[in-house]
Amino acid sequence: MLILQGLLMRKKHGAKLMNFRLRTKCWKFHWSGIVVAALLVVFSQYSSAMAASSDVKTEQVKHVICSGAGCLRLLSYLGAEDLVVAVDDMESKRRRFDARPYALANPQFKKLPIFGQFRGHDNPELIMTLEPRPQVIFKTYGSSMGFDPAELEEKTGIPVVVLRYGNLGRLRPQLFASLRKMGQILGREERAEEVIAFIEDTIKDLQHRTKDIPQKARRSAFVGGVAFKGPHGFQSTEPGYPPFSFVNVVNPAFDTTLSGKELSQSNVSVEMILKWDPDFLFLDLCRHFSLTVRRGGFLN
Repeated sequence: MLILQGLLMRKKHGAKLMNFRLRTKCWKFHWSGIVVAALLVVFSQYSSAMAASSDVKTEQVKHVICSGAGCLRLLSYLGAEDLVVAVDDMESKRRRFDARPYALANPQFKKLPIFGQFRGHDNPELIMTLEPRPQVIFKTYGSSMGFDPAELEEKTGIPVVVLRYGNLGRLRPQLFASLRKMGQILGREERAEEVIAFIEDTIKDLQHRTKDIPQKARRSAFVGGVAFKGPHGFQSTEPGYPPFSFVNVVNPAFDTTLSGKELSQSNVSVEMILKWDPDFLFLDLCRHFSLTVRRGGFLN
């Protein structure tokens, strides 16, 4: 996602920077009832939050806040930064260097009021004191991370729209659906389609450039220090790292037995990295500059 952020921000800003039998039957019935009830509750909360978007009149949305990892990034892709009236505490933290392109392109975020903590831990009381009052709360990851969206809507009286962040790999449809949903609510459908087309065209171009490289001639690479809910060490990697697949690079960390979160973030041993001996090593900028700021690196 970091590469995509840089490309999008550069394209947009130019030089500015761009989750026994009877008794057995009774227990099965009992637990089945609990599971069904739980699913109904979750579905009800999720539906409530999603339905809120239908109550929002596009032409009236002038003030919003974004809660949850990556939410503000999606809004920035749509060029709607001017609608943000407050941010979580992650955006206000003073860093000597911020590795997030959308934040680099929007330094004004650091000066906005705080409505809660990062990872979706919102504070309804703080939100209620915001002026101007947000008309919509966009929230990624729903109740799986941070404050429950249905409860947040109930406490604030503000429509909460739940978005699935997705990624550039197999969850790309979720990413595109969220961009379209956000674009629809903000009246920026055209911009959403432009961003989606840019992503698709860039991926196709990269694949086309490298598709004819023979299997034996393809280079290997490892990406370390991959951030996941905060910075991690160099042994943190993304086995399903999409940019590698776009350019037909061999990722030694990839394994067909991995699924779900493991494809997004896994930790491997230093010994395994040495054994793989990849042709190239990449380091996540978030990790790199986290280390230089804490320990004093070349930035000093």
